[in-house]
This record gives sequence, C-alpha cells and structure tokens, in this order.
Amino acid sequence: MTLQDASYSTGSDSPLGPRTGLSRSRFFLSNEFGLILLIVIFAIIFGFATRGFFSPFNMFALGRNSAVNIMIGLSMMSVIVTGGLNLAVGAMGVCAAMATGWMIEGLGLPWPVAVAAGLAFGALLGWINGWTVVRTGLHSFIITLATMSIFFGVMIFLTKAEAFRELPGAFSDFGRARVMGYVSPLLLVTLAVAVVLAWLYRGTVLGREMLAAGASPAAAELSGIRVGRMVILCHMLSGALAGIAALMLVARNGAAIPSMAGQLGQDWLLPAFLGPVLGGTLLQGGKVSVLGTVLGAFLVTMLTSGLLMLQIGAFWVQSFLGLMLLVAVLLDKARRSYLARRNLA
Repeated sequence: MTLQDASYSTGSDSPLGPRTGLSRSRFFLSNEFGLILLIVIFAIIFGFATRGFFSPFNMFALGRNSAVNIMIGLSMMSVIVTGGLNLAVGAMGVCAAMATGWMIEGLGLPWPVAVAAGLAFGALLGWINGWTVVRTGLHSFIITLATMSIFFGVMIFLTKAEAFRELPGAFSDFGRARVMGYVSPLLLVTLAVAVVLAWLYRGTVLGREMLAAGASPAAAELSGIRVGRMVILCHMLSGALAGIAALMLVARNGAAIPSMAGQLGQDWLLPAFLGPVLGGTLLQGGKVSVLGTVLGAFLVTMLTSGLLMLQIGAFWVQSFLGLMLLVAVLLDKARRSYLARRNLA
C-alpha cells in the first residue's frame, strides 16, 4: 500500500470516507454556508416584521441595489487578492462614469463606444494606482488614499461639478427594466461578471498567478511570476469593475452625477470592504471567494433594506454595518484558528 493509499483509507472502510467527512466539515464551517444561513434567517425575520418585504417591487429594488454593492465588493476584492487595498474605488468609478457621460453628451459618441471607453478609462486609473504602488514600494493603502482625492478633485475641476443628463434613453430603460416582473437586469449583469471572475481565479493561469502573488510574493518571484505585473493587472481590473458599478448607478439615475458615490467616493468604502471580508477573502492576500463576496454584499444590502423598512434611522444602520465589519473580521480569525487546530484548514 502506498502512502497516498494509506492517507485515503485511514479510519474508514471507504477510501473516500475521510475526504468526504473533511469536505462536509469545511463546508459547514465555511463563510459561504454561514452567509446563506444568515440570509435565510434575516429574510424570514424581515418577512414577518415588515410589510411588503417580499413584494415584487421590493425584490426588484433589492436586486438592483445588490447589483451595485456586489460589483463594488468585487472591485475591492480584486485588489485584496494581492494583499492590497483600493480606497479609491468610489472615485475611480465616478470618474469612469463621468467620462462616459462626457463622451456621449460632449463628443456625441455612440453610447456602446462611450461605455467601452469609460471602462477602459477606469482601468487606466487602476493602472496608475498599480504602477505607482510597484514603482514606489509603498502600500496601496497610502497610494489609493492619495489618488482618491486626486482623481475626484481633477474630475470636479474638469466637469465643474455638473452632471451629464442628456443621455440616451437606453440607460434609464435598462435600469428600470424588469425580468419576470421583479428581477433587475443589473443583477444579471453582476452575476455574469461574478461567474467570469470565478473562472478567472479557478480556471486560468493568470488568475492562479494573481493568487500566488498575493499568497507569497517572494515565492512567486522565485517561480517566475512577475509579481509587479500581477499587482498592476489587479488594480486595472478593480478600476474596470468600479466603472461598471458606477455605470449601473447611471442606469438607475438616468444621469452621470459627480456625487453618485458621495464626497471623494467615500460612500462606497464600507460596502467595498464588507462584501469581501464577510465572504472570506483574506486581507493578507492569496485567497479569494467570489461566491462569498456576492453573498456578503447581498446580505449587507438586505440588512440595510430591512432595517430601513423597520424605520431604523440611517445613522444607526451605518453604525450597525460598521460593527458587523469588525465582528466579521474577529469571527473569521477565530474560525481559522479553530480550523487550524482541527487540521481542517
């Protein structure tokens, strides 16, 4: 009997017994299972405690809001993969949307061309962040904190803080459209992007190199991976995803508005962190959970909607979400320690 055979057969007549048990244990202790359980529990609570929580209108609104928050979380997640942070997510997204609005209204470009160019502009801003991080050696927290103000300030100066409202009806029509009466097409776009990202990280060499660069940069360099290139590509991906999130807001509002993400884009910071952290993406880099990020961002959106329907003040909702972020980090640390002690990690 080989060593490999022994490892499969120990403690069970079936060679798949131990592995099946370990897989089951990992699943029930995973972030994804915990998030699904919380979503079900809170959905039942809000369904009984509020009027119209499961109404077609509220389901449509919940899906439309979730689409944006999930995309914001995916944008932050793509940088956390390498152990970095992107505080400029909101500023980059607004800049990409405003650039799209200017190209449509100011230059008269067809909206598909303008949208593609706007997303490319978001990726360019991401390239600036990534290149600066690699060249200076400073942590992306510092770089993106600075570029958050720079990008937003330059955008306000160039646009004179004026919104672009002369946009094709296709934008607002898409934002208001409903599939089967209560599903927003924005949510379908977000889920399609999530599937592509899951394939990127699990099924491509590039995705695995991004994860390797985050898990151990020194070891990745020794194995021939250009870590600096991976960092830049992750920031570019983050910029493009932020642009998609902002264009979803344009579709909802029917206009490109400079304040759509708050002052300096700060309104996006809490959703950007909550989705990935709740979903199990490691802040140190090297591990990503696209499904977890989707579920985490959806849970946050559902909690916000339900609490507001219970007429709890917006200030207390934000306080609750901030507390939830802190608790999530502490619980995740405890969960990983438990898994390590039980040899389930």
